[in-house]
Amino acid sequence: MLLTITSYRYLSRALFFKFLSLFFTCCFIPLVLISQTPEIPASTTEQQLENITENNEDAETEDDSYLQQMQQYIKNPINLNTANENDLKELRLLDPIQIQSLISYRNLFGKFVNIYELQAIPSWGIELIQKIRPFVSVNENPVLLTTLKARLSKGDHGVLLRLSQTLEKSKGYLVDSVNNFYPGSPQKILVRYKYQFKNLLQYGVVAEKDAGEQFFKGKQKQGFDFYSAHFFVKDIGIIKSIALGDFTVNMGQGLIQWQNLAFKKSADVINIKREAPVLRPYNSAGEINFHRGAGITIEKDNLQATVFTSYKKNDANLVTDTSQGQEDFISSLQTSGYHRTKSETSDKGIQQQLAVGGNISYLYNGLHIGVNAIHYKFKLPLVKPNDPYNLYTLTGKSWGNYSFDYSYTYKNLHFFGEAAANNKLYKAFVNGILISTSAEVDMSFLYRNISKGYQSLYTTAFTENTYPTNEKGFYAGLSIHPGSNWRIDAYADFYKFPWLKFRVDAPSAGTDYLLQLIYRPDKQLEIYSRFRSESKPINFNPDQFSLSPVIAQPKQSWRTQFTYKPNQELALSSRLEALWFNKNSTESEQGLLTYFNVLYKPVLKSYSASIRLQYFETNSYNSRIYAYENDVLFSYSIPVFFDKGIRYYINANYDVNKKISIWAKYAQTVYKGKILIGTGLDEIKGNLKTEIKLQVMYKF
Repeated sequence: MLLTITSYRYLSRALFFKFLSLFFTCCFIPLVLISQTPEIPASTTEQQLENITENNEDAETEDDSYLQQMQQYIKNPINLNTANENDLKELRLLDPIQIQSLISYRNLFGKFVNIYELQAIPSWGIELIQKIRPFVSVNENPVLLTTLKARLSKGDHGVLLRLSQTLEKSKGYLVDSVNNFYPGSPQKILVRYKYQFKNLLQYGVVAEKDAGEQFFKGKQKQGFDFYSAHFFVKDIGIIKSIALGDFTVNMGQGLIQWQNLAFKKSADVINIKREAPVLRPYNSAGEINFHRGAGITIEKDNLQATVFTSYKKNDANLVTDTSQGQEDFISSLQTSGYHRTKSETSDKGIQQQLAVGGNISYLYNGLHIGVNAIHYKFKLPLVKPNDPYNLYTLTGKSWGNYSFDYSYTYKNLHFFGEAAANNKLYKAFVNGILISTSAEVDMSFLYRNISKGYQSLYTTAFTENTYPTNEKGFYAGLSIHPGSNWRIDAYADFYKFPWLKFRVDAPSAGTDYLLQLIYRPDKQLEIYSRFRSESKPINFNPDQFSLSPVIAQPKQSWRTQFTYKPNQELALSSRLEALWFNKNSTESEQGLLTYFNVLYKPVLKSYSASIRLQYFETNSYNSRIYAYENDVLFSYSIPVFFDKGIRYYINANYDVNKKISIWAKYAQTVYKGKILIGTGLDEIKGNLKTEIKLQVMYKF
């Protein structure tokens, strides 16, 4: 076990015995029920989403395009007999070496006759085939070309309505107790209409209102606070894609533009390369990370070119200085998407943004070369506060980013990277390599060197920082398959920040290590155990010195999770996680979380449900723990847990008929010894927080 006896001394005695009792409970409940059933596909997606929420300061992403896309692939699988390299990249489940192996095998031996023939592809194992099986096919009949009229008339229409609410009233809804309050209702409402024909055409409209925002009154007389519309078509002759309305742009390795959901460090240590089409339709509820305008991608032989333009109004803090006769300016861009209070509604749409950009790429026999550019023009200049860490931040009325990206596959090696610069000639580099040394061993390496003056908008590269700036680092990952039942994944990441950061008043450095062991003795049971150790620098100044000392705050965690499926209808899982924060100092803290989860989905029945019972206990927010939760379709929840309490939820689905489906989730957290939950306008009196979510989908 990765947790040694010496580590126990950092837990309080009461917490230690509780840890032991919960460990044995969570270990042996699933093991009592073992029998022969079909296999559970392994996935690290939950861990990746947990990491994204943690890195984004507990803000859950509202980009559900990935979930929608995978659901569409289940309905219209990718045909491996006709799919090209770009089609396989869009699936986002295969690394470049696996893609080239499939194409080389198909070119040598012809079309696949059966899905099980995939086992003969070099670097393809049973685990990979099981992971992609729901999303691919080996249909020998080619897909016939369809006219635009057929695409517009023979697809599927669907309307989704989702309502969620916290039942307890927070301080913001008590109008008589505060000067600043939420004038709207506490419901969050999402309405989405979408038409889709296979993976070739889609259009739709999204409308959303956040909790606390007004609805058809006050500042929101137009109804919903956010509206979005899109039209997207693929594969019309040399036109690879056309995007109208709202869309996302992804280029290179995320140094100058990447707007879709992208994973960073996780137990999936080989998944370090960004892979996505340049243009993607946008129909999620997030109000920030997309473009609004038009884009087109043209493909001829081995060349592909994309151009796009966008005009959008963004939320921002406006500063007016009439005393000096100077121009109004923006002090910061707002990214929450909330328009509840007077200050939030006054920030709505203040900044006007014009963006133009494009990409030209060449692809031939595993070689990819691309040139990328994007330029922004703002109505009002951006002027950040005069703090030292803002010395190199994005400022002014215009901004540009330009890059060159490449990749090449040679046998069992895949090289990739991107070199970028902004209009002030500050540079950024990301370079990586994937190596499949044998069927049992894969390795990944990535080096990044991003100048302290390099800035970009709407980006997410493989970095420790949320955005690619002010960072140098080296990442190494290793995945070993010593046998059909075992897998070992490990990574080490060393990074430093040459300039100051928010709450870090000096150049600094950090480390991040992970080791995970997965055991699958049969098709029913999966056990993984992981140990992670990270050390991040931060200001620490309890004595109020004039200069804040910057110290490393180490954090270690150990997690063991069991997933067991006794039959096709039932899946059981349990997790136990312990965390130690800054354990060698006087400010040391500990955390503990455990849960037991049951998923019931009867075969050929119109209903399914999942339930969870969870206990957590930490000293404070510093020792917080995250846990992914099942949710309604196209949604997920990753709450952050600290203090002490229990949480339970039930999530249910019922298909009324082929056209109407209903989902409902009820979740409640009970805190021990608390009389207030949350802070500011979100503060709730008492020790209970209850959340409900209802969703209806109608297909026609």
